[in-house]
Amino acid sequence: MDPERNSSSQFLVGVGSDLENFDLLEKETENNENDRTCSYREPLLRKRTNTTSQIAIVGANVCPIESLDYEIFENDLFKQDWRSAKKSRILRYVVLKWAFALVIGLVTGLVGFFNNIAVENIAGYKLLLTSSFMAKAQYYKAFAVLASMNVGLATAAAALCAFIAPAAAGSGIPEVKAYLNGIDAYSILAPSTLFVKIFGSILCVSAGFVVGKEGPMVHTGACIASLLGQGGSRKYHLTWSWLRYFKNDRDRRDLITCGAAAGVAAAFRAPVGGVLFALEEAASWWRSALLWRTFFTTAVVAIVLRAFVQYCATGNCGLFGEGGLIMYDVSAADATYSAPDILAVLLLGVFGGIFGSIYNYCVDKVIRTYSIIHEKGAAPKILLVITISLLTSSAAFGLPWFARCIACPTDLTVTCPTVGKTGNYISFNCPSGYYNDMASLFLNTNDDAIRNLFSTDTTKEFHIYSLFIFFAAVYILGIITYGIAIPSGLFIPVILAGACYGRLVGRLFESISSLDTGLFALLGAASFLGGTMRMTVSLCVILLELTNDLLLLPLVMLVLLISKTVADNFNKGIYDQIVKIKGLPYLEAHAEPYMKHLVASDVVSGPLVTFSGVEKVGCILHALRTTGHNGFPVIDEPPFSDTPELCGLVLRSHLLTLLNGKIFSRERIVCGEEILRRFDAFDFAKAGSGKGLKVEDLDIEEEEMEMYVDLHPITNASPYTVVETMSLAKAAILFRQLGLRHLCLVPKSQGRSPIVGILTRHDFMPEHILGIFPNIKPHNN
Repeated sequence: MDPERNSSSQFLVGVGSDLENFDLLEKETENNENDRTCSYREPLLRKRTNTTSQIAIVGANVCPIESLDYEIFENDLFKQDWRSAKKSRILRYVVLKWAFALVIGLVTGLVGFFNNIAVENIAGYKLLLTSSFMAKAQYYKAFAVLASMNVGLATAAAALCAFIAPAAAGSGIPEVKAYLNGIDAYSILAPSTLFVKIFGSILCVSAGFVVGKEGPMVHTGACIASLLGQGGSRKYHLTWSWLRYFKNDRDRRDLITCGAAAGVAAAFRAPVGGVLFALEEAASWWRSALLWRTFFTTAVVAIVLRAFVQYCATGNCGLFGEGGLIMYDVSAADATYSAPDILAVLLLGVFGGIFGSIYNYCVDKVIRTYSIIHEKGAAPKILLVITISLLTSSAAFGLPWFARCIACPTDLTVTCPTVGKTGNYISFNCPSGYYNDMASLFLNTNDDAIRNLFSTDTTKEFHIYSLFIFFAAVYILGIITYGIAIPSGLFIPVILAGACYGRLVGRLFESISSLDTGLFALLGAASFLGGTMRMTVSLCVILLELTNDLLLLPLVMLVLLISKTVADNFNKGIYDQIVKIKGLPYLEAHAEPYMKHLVASDVVSGPLVTFSGVEKVGCILHALRTTGHNGFPVIDEPPFSDTPELCGLVLRSHLLTLLNGKIFSRERIVCGEEILRRFDAFDFAKAGSGKGLKVEDLDIEEEEMEMYVDLHPITNASPYTVVETMSLAKAAILFRQLGLRHLCLVPKSQGRSPIVGILTRHDFMPEHILGIFPNIKPHNN
């Protein structure tokens, strides 16, 4: 039995916890005082006999996962507040929404630029120092410098994650996706998470890990938006009357959607791609008004980045400054193609989908294995990061020794070998006039390595043998690096492996194909992205904005569709898998096939905790203390109504605020007018990231326990209700599309209680349903 049967799901995640083998059993007790029956339930532990109805994740901690209140709570206070709203107030609200979109774009753009300039300068200094020792033939010192700096940067990033904000580890996109689905996991958008995400990402990318800063930028943009949307802080006296409009989950959701789109725009310099990413992958709910604001936010990001990139082009930003808004320009290559090229692209897409699904499978196993290590504390987390850092440094420095030196081409417009800066031709251990092609990939930042692989008119620049070794190394390192305690994005590792794979295929097909190997690298990156992330439209536009080659659009579309179709036959997308591993109760856009054979009442457990429209204070307080529910049905009974009828739904947070105000009466009478005079709708607004009012904070005297309180003014009189015989599949689609937290079930026939039960997010989870009906076969129609 879910400990929040009346409200949001509270998932207990973690194998090895004391609650692992127990379910919650409810006991209904009655307390007859003054002819008033007080119904509540006491949670007890009962040994489970069926499959668990809770999500168990190896290595995770036991933690509650709340749902978000996206529904507009139409109680008397809300109606009074909006009836009194003037046109000037509505105008302020609209202007403020656009102003927040502007600020989110500005701040995210600045953070994105700061991340880039910091990584380029830190990593650039490290690589230049290593190269200087290599030029002097001091190879051991070169490796010592490279490894020690990498380990130092990696340790700092791991310490930030382990001690300050564990929620900042990983990409962050699955967490943002879960939040926009209605899941409020602990600390995923906290200020501490934002701090660690920014600086941890800089440190780990500079440390040479096969990770990217693009995924963390999405999380960063969402954190910035969440911080702005908190509505100020009463604790620190930072409130402003205008900010109160955003003290609700609905407006925060829109702001965080804008933040996620801004993060993609800042990471890839792809404003349109950012909007499409938010639409296709991140957001679970969308509307045209949000599209406009999201587009405006990403446009602001593009303007900010453009301004700073132009400033840095003059050499004022150290080692950063090349590339402009187009990160990997391949527009110079001839994009004409024929039948053999189409055949090569088809094969590229098929094998890209296979490699992508294998990548997802391996990442899944690695994360589950690492979670066992992370469970042991901060020290093992940091030690694991140091181990992977040493392995990465050894591969980056050691593998180029197996490559042979290649003579510099004679028709170059750039210096060969490259000295004192990044480039395609790094000498490493080669004599003057020669370069080491594998070192040109390993001893560069990930962005520069991708730029080298995407380079056009350089067919023979990288030997097939070197490309194969680099592909294998990056593929494996990308898998074993994701899941350690550092902020780590998946976009760049996948693009890097895919670009190498594509260029390798281009070399193999060069005798029959007329496409440039740099274009093959782009198509290979697209095939890997489609095979791992299972996105199409947004990835297509992001790649086109990255490379400035619209002529390749048909082939990019084709390879994305093929790789996604092939990979979908093996497993889910990488972000969906990570959401499941983390135990986040994500609601899919479609219902499971077996839900068609069940009705809504099949998965509801009882008995309910209900309140009368005028309830005894002691009964409410006891229910709040003994349950973890966040929503309670309110039922009017005689003498307040002719027959028992559902008055609506009241939230736990609203009950706490009402009890704290102590507007009680000794008689069981309606006194809603007094509550409407004493309270304002803002008093019941949702608290920010800080702690809200808790039941322990209430100071109710013994005499007041016997008094009554009128719940009508704070009760949502129009909750969403469905008949108990509705199919579970239909109820699941309705629940997700409306963004609900509670869905009330009403009886089909008269003469029964006006409410049968409440469906919450937990009731639609396969683990819960299959726990009740273990004989159901999940994949059967």
